[in-house]
Amino acid sequence: FMTKAVVSTQSTGVETYFHEFGHAMHQICSQAEHALFAGTSVERDFVEAPSQMLENWCWEPESLKLMSGHYKDGSAIPEELLAKLVASKAANVATTTCRQLVFGMFDQDIHTRESADTAACFSAAHEKVMGNPAPAGTNFAAQFGHMAGGYDAQYYGYMWSEVYSDDMFQTVFKDAGVLSQEAGLKYRTCILQPGGSIDAFDMLRNMLGREPNSEAFFKAKGFAV
Repeated sequence: FMTKAVVSTQSTGVETYFHEFGHAMHQICSQAEHALFAGTSVERDFVEAPSQMLENWCWEPESLKLMSGHYKDGSAIPEELLAKLVASKAANVATTTCRQLVFGMFDQDIHTRESADTAACFSAAHEKVMGNPAPAGTNFAAQFGHMAGGYDAQYYGYMWSEVYSDDMFQTVFKDAGVLSQEAGLKYRTCILQPGGSIDAFDMLRNMLGREPNSEAFFKAKGFAV
């Protein structure tokens, strides 16, 4: 993370790596009896939970210390700088959350019509959520790969899954510690191993010991709950 006297700006890349590795672990740890239900073959509005779950390890001091060091001597990040890095997770959280809402609303809009002007639909969703239309002459949808990659009419699943991942992380790992073997084994057994052979809501109940809720999600976004 550190080059010279500054923190590297590649934290987003690290988070993306952990996100995709979360999908990989979902596949690797799967023990579903039938390949049809193995790994990421779960409900589309749950499939992003294991990947978004692993992103949390990019923002916890305990794990950050293990994956970082000074570029010359490998010395640890100073505590003050580490605290600032962790706090930066909340930077622009309102904007990034609204951005996901725009994508989800746009997706639902164009998939509930017989035909759609995608540029106009996206601009309308952008204005409704962000307060201003998309830049004139642009058509974001033309490069929105998720709309042709299996997430069509299901993009809302990213935020839906985040509610579940936040609930699991806050409930099981936050107190036990991100390096807790017991917590990790529980997560592996309850969530990763079954794949799609168990309904996602039942897996969550097994993991949490209760019904899932959105409190952790709102807390992660900075709301008082």
